Order: sequence, then structure tokens, then C-alpha cells
Amino acid sequence: MSVEHATIKQTILDRSFSLEGLDPELAAGLAALARTVKVDPGRTLFHAGDPGNGFYVVLDGSLKVCVNSCAGSEQLLAMLGAGSLVGELSIFDGQPRSATVVAVKPARLAFIEKSAFDRFADDHPAVYRHILHIVGQRLRHSNDALAARSFLPLPGRVAQTLLQLAGSFGRPLENERVLIHYKISQSDIASMSGGARENVSRVLNDWKRGGTISRISGYYCIEDRPTLEAAATL
Repeated sequence: MSVEHATIKQTILDRSFSLEGLDPELAAGLAALARTVKVDPGRTLFHAGDPGNGFYVVLDGSLKVCVNSCAGSEQLLAMLGAGSLVGELSIFDGQPRSATVVAVKPARLAFIEKSAFDRFADDHPAVYRHILHIVGQRLRHSNDALAARSFLPLPGRVAQTLLQLAGSFGRPLENERVLIHYKISQSDIASMSGGARENVSRVLNDWKRGGTISRISGYYCIEDRPTLEAAATL
């Protein structure tokens, strides 16, 4: 293995929480299959409908996952940071991509081709079980988001969005506070939570006045997580 490939392998192991819990030898073998891909801000990693020829692990940067209507409007589904898995459904069904993924900040990813993954996982079935567990978690999150859109009022949907962002970009601070280390706009929060920007702004301002959240150098900070979790609960 070349020095460059060894460095890529170690970076994946260090930065991918998607491999946490997998046997270290299997994680190392899986990481050894990867090659790096760089995506500039504003460039598309893949479009909905593109062939599902493999999956990615985000090493650095951030990406947005979105779908577009026939009229051209964009629905933002998620923001992904370092450690996230992207395009993992293609491992199981080989179907076209279900959403479009675009780099928001300069992104560096590790790409593992489906054919290489299949060969490795066929020899090590525990890898399939591990990835299936991750997919199950993603589907549960999707179900929660769908239920929230149907039943939660706007504050609950905004709370769910902030908690999701904290999961991807959160940095723990003292007193159980969490800094969302990503400068997201109110328009993006509105798109993710399915509300008008003006209404989302009012919700955020109410929480700032009440001490539930704050802003630190342009970043949102969760000051009172239990209040957000209560608001996001059906």
C-alpha cells in the first residue's frame, strides 16, 4: 500500500463515525478500498437519478441533500458534515440516486465503488450488518421527519432541525451546551423545517430571548437541549 493510500485509509478510520462499532480489522479493510474525491463549493456530487455506483464518506467540508420539484423549487432535506455516509442505499439496491447532493463548503470524500464493496462484504458479512444498521437509523430519521411534517407545529419542526444539525456539526461546550459549528441561514432552516422564513425567524428569536438557543460568532448554540427535545417530540 502506498503512503498516500495509507494516509487516506487512516483519515477515514479517524473521521468516519459511520465505521464506529465495526471490527477494527474490517473497518481497516473497508477503508483500504476507498479513493478520495474533492468537490468545490457549489458543485454537485451527484444528481437524483444518477447511477448508484457506490457510496461516500465525508472526510472534510459540508454538503446539502436536496430534491427538486418539476417547477424547479428546492427542498433541503439534510446538511452533512465530516463522518457522514452519503449514497449508502446504492449498496443494497443498485438503484439510481434518490436525491441530489451538493457541496456547500470545499469537501473531501472517500468513495468506495459498489463492486469493490460487494466483493469485500461477501467475504465478511458483518460489514453488511453494520451498514444495514446505519441505513436503519437513516430510515428511522426519515420516518421521524415525515411524521414531524405531518403532526408537529412549526416550533417542533425547527427544534428537530436544530437537533439534526447538532448531530452533524455539534461541538460540546461547558454546561452541556452544544455549538452548531456550521453557519446556516434562516432560509435553510426554514427549508429543512417546512416553514416560511419569517415564521421560522420568529421562532428562533423567541428561543433566543428565552435562553433556549444563542448565537456565538454567527453560529447557533443550543443552550437548553431538553426544551428543544421536548418541542421536537410528537
